Amino acid sequence: MAISNQSIISQTASKSCSQLVRESLKPCPVPVNDKSALINKAPKLHGKQPSAEMLRVQQSWVASAERRALLWLATRTPRGITPDHLTGFGFAAQISAGACYALARYNRFALLGVILCLALNWLGDSLDGTLARVRQRQRPRYGFYVDHMVDSFGALALMGGLAESGFMHPSIAIGLLIAFLMLSIQSYLATYSLGEFHLSFWRFGPTELRILLSIGNVALFWKPVVHLFNRRYQLFDIGGAIGLAGMGLMVIGFTLQNTIRLYDKERIPQ
Repeated sequence: MAISNQSIISQTASKSCSQLVRESLKPCPVPVNDKSALINKAPKLHGKQPSAEMLRVQQSWVASAERRALLWLATRTPRGITPDHLTGFGFAAQISAGACYALARYNRFALLGVILCLALNWLGDSLDGTLARVRQRQRPRYGFYVDHMVDSFGALALMGGLAESGFMHPSIAIGLLIAFLMLSIQSYLATYSLGEFHLSFWRFGPTELRILLSIGNVALFWKPVVHLFNRRYQLFDIGGAIGLAGMGLMVIGFTLQNTIRLYDKERIPQ
């Protein structure tokens, strides 16, 4: 009787051990009621998708006057003209500005054509979003994506034209393009991470840059070479170097600022 009891105990123990081994190799199922707990523990992104409610930060020098002018134009724009038409128009104008810079290598009067193209680019690039908001026909994600991809291709055309013009060293033009794209990347990441879309940096926005570039074109038309420290330099090489340094400082400054803000927002509890 004792032997029989020992045999039963041995078989039960052996069976329990084998079952434990098999169960340890199986994935542990999560009860339906507990899945929500796991989902709630997953890290959450604190950014926002581009939306009509996203905070648009525009603190440039001419922002107030520009806003009034754009609203005046938007309310008087014919219904047959859509924001997409204006986006395409602004893009074509920026491509034309780059082409005029390239042509200025052979005829300096093409520099005056650049000024006209920059004005038309401002009209299309600035009015498209205002028109969509005035007409309540907003497509935030579509507009955000298309507008900034168009800006990137337009900047490539503009800097490419400057590099071909002979009025700026190609390496400086390439440096300006890289700095612009780096500043754009910083802005887009901040938009997603912080929910703020900055249209200007240190009181300078696209409109101020167009104005400075137009003034520079007038000066370039009359005096393309300047003397500095008893040496001759191309005017746009000096201006481009200053612009490159300024944009580089903006990239570094805003990157540090946003990194500190995000670090404070997502501190890990000790």
